[in-house]
Amino acid sequence: MEKKLYRIEQGKMLCGVCMGIADYLNMDVTVIRLILAALTVCSAGTGILLYAVTAIIMPVKPV
Repeated sequence: MEKKLYRIEQGKMLCGVCMGIADYLNMDVTVIRLILAALTVCSAGTGILLYAVTAIIMPVKPV
């Protein structure tokens, strides 16, 4: 079965991007959220820009 990257609506906090990435990488969503927060703080807001772009590009996972 082919693995695809989707935003996940159930359990999301904002748009479901971190949930989708965590599901795709088989990781805990908290780790992904912490990485995104660190990226935002350490690189002058790059994490926010990446999150916004992926929220627009990634399709929602069909139910």
